[in-house]
Amino acid sequence: MASNFDPNDSDMISEINITPFVDVVLVLLVIFMVTAPMMVQEVMSVKLPKSKSSEKSESKTIAVSLSKAGQIIFNGKMVDASLLYDLAVKAKNDFEDLQLIISADKEAKHGDVIVILDKVKQAGINNFAFQIEKIVNE
Repeated sequence: MASNFDPNDSDMISEINITPFVDVVLVLLVIFMVTAPMMVQEVMSVKLPKSKSSEKSESKTIAVSLSKAGQIIFNGKMVDASLLYDLAVKAKNDFEDLQLIISADKEAKHGDVIVILDKVKQAGINNFAFQIEKIVNE
């Protein structure tokens, strides 16, 4: 772009060139989009058991995760087992067609999984599934 700049010209600059600004913003956007997935950290590490057969279903889902140490995460928030019933009742009241996905670490205690199942069934959620990792043909 050529400019007719005259140092003796006393007129004010009436135009602002925003092209460099837009270029910088787009570069920052690309950098953010590339680095954002790398900045996400898992709240809890869960090793899922594997299965050769699994089913997919479609409905409004909520998630409950159980760690090896017995920590419970309900829809992304760490909760105590005593609060699980109240949260499940609220979720059931908010959504009629509700499915609960339970992600339990394969080394989690069986009793802890049963506590979760008992609480959600008491809350009226009867449609639930266990999340697994499908075994790839070996």
